[in-house]
Amino acid sequence: MVYNTAFNYRHRRKFFVPLSLDEVKRIAHLARIEISESVALQTQGQLNDIFSLLERIKAIDTTGIEPMTHAQGQELRLREDRVTERDQSALFQSVAPQVEAGLYLVPKVIE
Repeated sequence: MVYNTAFNYRHRRKFFVPLSLDEVKRIAHLARIEISESVALQTQGQLNDIFSLLERIKAIDTTGIEPMTHAQGQELRLREDRVTERDQSALFQSVAPQVEAGLYLVPKVIE
C-alpha cells in the first residue's frame, strides 16, 4: 500500500498546546458544568496528560502497517440474508388505538 508522505508529515507535527486553566473553565461553562478551582486544576492536568498521550501515539511510525478492522484479525461470520420471522403487523395493529392504511395514528403533539 502506498501512503501519502505529505499527509503523514502534516499529521506527525506537534500540534499539542497545553490547555490553560481559563480554557478548562470556559469548556466547563460551555458544558454547563459548575467547577471549583481545585477540580479545574485537576481536570487541566488530566486533559493535558490525555493530549500528550495522543501526541505520542500520533508520533509512532506506522509506515507499512496495514489497517485492520479487529485487533485479533477476526472476520465476522455472515449469515444468509433471508426472512426468518413471519409478518405479525396485523396482530400488532389489532391492539393499537387507531390505525389507518397500515400506519399507526398518534395524537398531534406539535402545533
